[in-house]
Amino acid sequence: MKDLKLGLQLGYWSAGPPPNATELVAEAERLAFDSIWTAESYGSDALTPLAWWGAATNNVRLGTSLCQLSARSPAAMAMAAMTLDHLSGGRFVLGLGVSGPQVVEGWYGAPFPKPLARTREYVDIVRKVLLRDQPVTNDGEHYPLPYPGGMNLGKPLKSIVHPLRNDIPIILGAEGPKNVALAAEIADGWFPIFFAPKAMGSFQAALDEGFAREGARRSAKDFEVLAFAPTIIHDDVEAAADLYRPAVALYVGGMGAKEVNFHFDVFCRMGYEAEATKIQDLYLDGKKDEAAAAVPTQMVEDIALVGPKEKIRDDLEGWRESMATSLLINGDIATMRTMAELLG
Repeated sequence: MKDLKLGLQLGYWSAGPPPNATELVAEAERLAFDSIWTAESYGSDALTPLAWWGAATNNVRLGTSLCQLSARSPAAMAMAAMTLDHLSGGRFVLGLGVSGPQVVEGWYGAPFPKPLARTREYVDIVRKVLLRDQPVTNDGEHYPLPYPGGMNLGKPLKSIVHPLRNDIPIILGAEGPKNVALAAEIADGWFPIFFAPKAMGSFQAALDEGFAREGARRSAKDFEVLAFAPTIIHDDVEAAADLYRPAVALYVGGMGAKEVNFHFDVFCRMGYEAEATKIQDLYLDGKKDEAAAAVPTQMVEDIALVGPKEKIRDDLEGWRESMATSLLINGDIATMRTMAELLG
């Protein structure tokens, strides 16, 4: 049975920076975690905290899970990737995702349609910048370079900086089958935001399709699957599940519109359509507590590690047997130490 790597998921901030992040990062380094990850939504950005906290580390990989495409042009994203890769001695991992129409159009003021085509074009430009073999041009409709129009003075440019690595790993966040297939085709790995070991078969056809496409970068053997594994260690399983139900309700019910919610769709594909519909209806009616209470314990147990240490030890076997290559966990130092012990 394969070994699983451990990553620390710091995520994005709520009202302010997490007060214990420095200690958590130091512990991840001490415990020989493989990676630490930061994220962004519409508050804190992913890159600044990663650089700030990552500066105190020497060994862990430093990744974004994820940077939103609409937050930066592809060239700006490549600049940040090159910069952090140099500063970290070649430890940066670029995680990217399209987010959703509410954030993209409501926060960034950018159009959301054609997310697959935008992602493909975006990644291609980032890789052209990193390759640095010629001035960067792009004829695509989403990110044309040089810009057509304006003062008509734009010219193709090549990065002043020589990248430390010309092939920084790119991981794509993806939930829908078409996006998962795209990740398998053009990326070095995949972030499934909700990972249920026993339900991952629903994604296998999409992954296989991507790996089989002409020019695919990876195969199943060398493709990273970085599975978020929320971990709550508690003697009472129900009490542990209660601590995570509100997060599930938020994503199923509130992270998206009634018409478009990619997280909702994932749980439907896992077999929870009726439950997800009830949760979403309650949440959109403003009944957030009732929505959380409607999240079944089994639904939590499918995507999270909850309960006593001995139960989590047993549950981890399903994650080991799955396609996951890393578990990204969050929690306090005691949780980190327990998970390092269980996977050691």
